[in-house]
Amino acid sequence: MDVKWTNKAISDIARLYDFLSPVDRGAAVRTVQTLTAAPARLIEQPRLGERLEEFDPQEVRRILVGRYEMRYEIQQSTIYVLRIWHTREDR
Repeated sequence: MDVKWTNKAISDIARLYDFLSPVDRGAAVRTVQTLTAAPARLIEQPRLGERLEEFDPQEVRRILVGRYEMRYEIQQSTIYVLRIWHTREDR
């Protein structure tokens, strides 16, 4: 399995960093590192996350990474990271 990041997911990482860094740059760096490392565990277990039925027939799933929700889609042998946000954000 390969992992690919969508432009929206990359923008989400940048947005989260920009939000956290003025208050605590170290926490912002650690958060980004944790979030960018999280999809590695999906390579061995791509169906680890909860399937989101509202996106059928696409196989969109979500995992929690600390207090962040990461949504991803499985297409053949590729995992696409779709979006990331803090669970307290108004979505």
